[in-house]
Amino acid sequence: MGEEMGVYLSTPKTDKFSDDGENGCLRYGVSSMQGWRSTMEDAHAAYPDLDNSTSFFGVYDGHGGKAVAKFCAKYLHRQVLNNESYSAGDLGPSMQKAFLRMDEMMRGQRGWRELAILGDKIDQFSGMIEGLIWSPKSGEANTHMDNWPSEEGPHSDFHGPTCGSTACVAAIRKKQLVVANAGDSRCVLSRKGQAHNLSKDHKPDLEVEKDRILKAGGFIQVGRVNGSLNLSRAIGDVEFKQNKTLPAEKQIVTANPDINIVELSDDDEFLVLACDGIWDCMSSQQLVDFVRDQLSTTNKLSVICERVFERCLAPTAGGEGCDNMTMILVQFKKPFNSGTSMECDQPPQLGNSSAETQHDQPQNQEMVQQTKS
Repeated sequence: MGEEMGVYLSTPKTDKFSDDGENGCLRYGVSSMQGWRSTMEDAHAAYPDLDNSTSFFGVYDGHGGKAVAKFCAKYLHRQVLNNESYSAGDLGPSMQKAFLRMDEMMRGQRGWRELAILGDKIDQFSGMIEGLIWSPKSGEANTHMDNWPSEEGPHSDFHGPTCGSTACVAAIRKKQLVVANAGDSRCVLSRKGQAHNLSKDHKPDLEVEKDRILKAGGFIQVGRVNGSLNLSRAIGDVEFKQNKTLPAEKQIVTANPDINIVELSDDDEFLVLACDGIWDCMSSQQLVDFVRDQLSTTNKLSVICERVFERCLAPTAGGEGCDNMTMILVQFKKPFNSGTSMECDQPPQLGNSSAETQHDQPQNQEMVQQTKS
């Protein structure tokens, strides 16, 4: 959001939190770094085995606080898994519903309590204690979350958080890749060395975004929604979702994602999901070129993510290269066999518990054309 100098540290925090993993179909590396920002508001999720058929990766870039990004990292994939569309084999609708469901789950006493625990506001400590006193007894085992139980308490009328988060997630099942995106984080596929954007950055000046914002009673000033938010879709940000006459997907800011479905082939090398802290510094094609170059020197994918951060980090505070940075690099194992049987060597199913969901019409099957050089 704001780029005031107050949000920056005097020296950047360059500690990188990295992880690597793999299964029979793919390998991945992830890293995150706070950088020049005074707080770390990004979060991510990497589940190579969401269940025995599907891998899930997500990047969540928070603004106004870290609570919503952390909430999404904790619950969004569970909601995808729990949706009935998912069991019917329909990843797109289950992902769309999961995005919209996040806003519903963050309301009321239960939502307030979860956000207080995940958030980092100092004054939440007393609130957290109060919230926990009102919390249900631990006998309530949340194995199946789509009955997200409501709680009574002093925050029963909580409308939802004023902070928010982008969400850019990819689910891979056999040869099908489904990307869902709300906000300005981005997912890019390298196909024979060509960068293909699988999401489009939701900025207020895009025609379809501007149209929705104005119809819902909002305005755009200095490229920002109502003069404050520099992206036009997000989870959270309840103050932009108050038009009682309109459904969630038509509010000034909506969590409704664009859905993009791609059939993977042996031409597809790797996938990158990253927050705008990276894309403000490098175009999609520049990043693909950089990753391909690095793959010839290391096979540890998280190390490549770390090198991207080092390349992007600004020498001084202010401007691009000063944001939090999060990147997930997913490399596909070849070949993609065809056929209906499980193509990859699959590890045993993991018993991920989960919650529910709700969301938007899939876009066409075409890849979103690159808008940046």
